[in-house]
Amino acid sequence: MTPLKPISTRLRMPVLLVAILSVGAVFGLNACGAKSIENRSPLGETFPSVTGKSLEKETVDLPEDLAGRPAILLVGYKQGAQFDIDRWLMGLIQAEVSVPIYEIPTIPGLVPTPVSKWIDDGMRSGIPEEDWGAVVTLYRGQARPVAELTGTKKGRLTRVLVLDDRGEIVWFSDRGYSARQALEVAALAESLAREAAINADR
Repeated sequence: MTPLKPISTRLRMPVLLVAILSVGAVFGLNACGAKSIENRSPLGETFPSVTGKSLEKETVDLPEDLAGRPAILLVGYKQGAQFDIDRWLMGLIQAEVSVPIYEIPTIPGLVPTPVSKWIDDGMRSGIPEEDWGAVVTLYRGQARPVAELTGTKKGRLTRVLVLDDRGEIVWFSDRGYSARQALEVAALAESLAREAAINADR
């Protein structure tokens, strides 16, 4: 299996209109077929085992494919979440975060396969090719455990999850981008990276 590729370290512009329209269409369908789930903090829990596909069309098993290294997951449930995700990305990159970052569009509603393909094609049109491996979409049954983990209310706000090298959630926020929190995450990521390196040498 091709290793997961983190977001490139250069800043990137928000997704193009075609990607926004595509994601908006599927979120519109999703809104009709899925009720909001009460928000909750998953701190201390292990990220659920789910399978998605990256925009490179590679199958990705989370958190198994991240085993042995910490990572940051930016989970979005609605079209409007992309704005918050992009702010988090820019803030974390500017803070020189030292662990991989992945975008996880998560769509628990019923979406026909042809529509999901159209959505993914739209996202590819608006995201630099070098970042495709770091965008992993979860649909339907694979999305549901993540939605239940964090809740989906106020879906325009990103769910930011920091995982340690065992897949445990050690930091979480669903309150929207904060420069202070981005610096907090960067400091935590550096600590986790050092700890993972020590564990790897044992």
